[in-house]
Amino acid sequence: MKHLSLLRFCGALSLLLFAGSLQAQDSIKTLPTVTVTSSTNVTKKVSDAFNASYKDAVNPTWYRLNKDYLVKFIMGNMNNTALYKKNGALVYQIGYGKESNLPAEVRRLIKANYIDFNIVGAINVQQDNRNIWVVNLEDPKKLVITRVEDGALEEVSNLNKSL
Repeated sequence: MKHLSLLRFCGALSLLLFAGSLQAQDSIKTLPTVTVTSSTNVTKKVSDAFNASYKDAVNPTWYRLNKDYLVKFIMGNMNNTALYKKNGALVYQIGYGKESNLPAEVRRLIKANYIDFNIVGAINVQQDNRNIWVVNLEDPKKLVITRVEDGALEEVSNLNKSL
């Protein structure tokens, strides 16, 4: 029954998108151009801010992203990306890891609510004094994406695997 409902929903969504695309053909909107340049020199403010926040960073590689600076680096067994304004202000930091990278309290919360699931990936997003963990889980029948912020667990997505 759920599978049939999902198919109907997807069919209806496809129809709406198709109908919307027919109407939208007369006016095409384009996004502004984003220019990324590899291996760029950074300002002293940006460099100082990065070094103060990520003392143990390994292999930082800098890119110019329009007027901002994007850095990719490894720290704490995680791949990371951070974006800085030219004045040295951190816009965001994203870390890509696995179960072993989760803080103990986040791991306990996930495991208590998803007993038979394996943690297959963990992403840490830090922005505007917020610390959010997005955790990917799976069992033989389902894929689940959860979000943990300030000790609150939220299920973002719950999908059945096709058999």
